[in-house]
Amino acid sequence: MKPRFFIFGLGYSATRLAGALEQQGWDVVSTGRSGTLRFEDAGNVRLALADASHVLSSVPPSGEGCDPVLDAYGGGLAGKVLLYLSSTGVYGDTGGAWVDESAAIGQGRRTARAETDAQWLARGARVLRLPGIYGPGRSALERVRERRAHRIDLPGQVFSRVHVDDIVSGAMAALDAPAGAYNLADDAPCSQNAVIEEACRLLSLAPPPVQTLDEAGLGPMARAFYAENRRVANGKAKRVLGWQPRYPTYREGLAACLAAAQRDQQAG
Repeated sequence: MKPRFFIFGLGYSATRLAGALEQQGWDVVSTGRSGTLRFEDAGNVRLALADASHVLSSVPPSGEGCDPVLDAYGGGLAGKVLLYLSSTGVYGDTGGAWVDESAAIGQGRRTARAETDAQWLARGARVLRLPGIYGPGRSALERVRERRAHRIDLPGQVFSRVHVDDIVSGAMAALDAPAGAYNLADDAPCSQNAVIEEACRLLSLAPPPVQTLDEAGLGPMARAFYAENRRVANGKAKRVLGWQPRYPTYREGLAACLAAAQRDQQAG
């Protein structure tokens, strides 16, 4: 029989991971919009979960410290290799300073995420903390084309990001790694403006004007994004997992996204 991998929450990143696992001979069972099971179908979920040796959850908390997966199916996770997709938002604002896995969590706007992050760590999971995720069909290129891109006048504002394929390779490397938290981020934290400008260069389009937050008319979630400023260190993932990002900066990552879009267009 094929080894079974159970995924809770078959979203953008987990879908890419499922494809990589299937290529390596895994039987992947999942919940989510495109999954093989409904999360609420408790009987079948528990049956499939019982036969899985590995479990990944990409399901975010539903409230203050409430994790839907742990609440509904935590009893079926004992003895399994666990992975959890968390967020580097658990570190809060560092004023642009570097932050690694030794830093305290729960100081920022992601307090519920920090609580669930800690719960998965307590269960012996490999917790993958992710910054801004981008990849084919979900990058600054789409925002520029659709005129949704902004350049914000916030000197010194810096963020980290990670290409979806580097999340997949990090997750695959974590399967045989010690339990604990791992930051999966690229090597070049930078301003959001720099990413937008590179996307415009690749598309041969003029960049949007530089605006204040008020002028840009951003909603609460987008404004909250700009309220935090940090550089995410990835040294532990490199040392312990042997992981190296295929796309070490946004430049290689955006170029790959554009190439993928061009291939899809030609194939269509």
